[in-house]
Amino acid sequence: MEGRLPSRDEALALLKEYNQAENLIQHALAVESAMRYIARLRGEPEDVWGVIGLIHDLDYEKYPNEHCTKTAEILRARNWPDDAVRAVVSHGWGICSNEEPRTLLEKTLYTVDELTGLVAATALVRPSRSVLDMEAKSVLKKWKDKRFAAGVNRDVIEKGVAMLGMELSQLVTEVIMGMREAAAAIGLAGTAPPQPKENPGA
Repeated sequence: MEGRLPSRDEALALLKEYNQAENLIQHALAVESAMRYIARLRGEPEDVWGVIGLIHDLDYEKYPNEHCTKTAEILRARNWPDDAVRAVVSHGWGICSNEEPRTLLEKTLYTVDELTGLVAATALVRPSRSVLDMEAKSVLKKWKDKRFAAGVNRDVIEKGVAMLGMELSQLVTEVIMGMREAAAAIGLAGTAPPQPKENPGA
């Protein structure tokens, strides 16, 4: 990445400057953790991928109608590297941005952004409400039900998986594994399934 990319702490502080909603911060942390995990698998710079994932929705709470556009303005005003700004903006390709994902980082962010939402939604309807005991098959089962997590853009995920040359099941597994590393922070550590009640008549 050309130029100095702010640290993780700096990026988190900036995120919280523009976002107070817990669900938005948890989403940012989920995308960050997935990006970090996948970067390690691919031999890519984990801190770079993590910071880009963390900051990707910077403007969403305050400027939802200018999503990506405002983020670019804010980051450039703070002297973020041009390629970092481009990477962040590319996740909105075809929706709120004309920047097509080109690099491995950009293609991964584009896909993982939507996929973390589906993984989180699936975890929350499980008895444990956790990603820690969830496998890809649970998410793939929900994938087929278009009414479930209807706000998740499955077309984006399909397009992204194709760009990455991967199988959906493989990427789902990687995203789950990444999100497990931040399970508590993203509200998906859950609890152990409740024990069956004793039958006093037994």
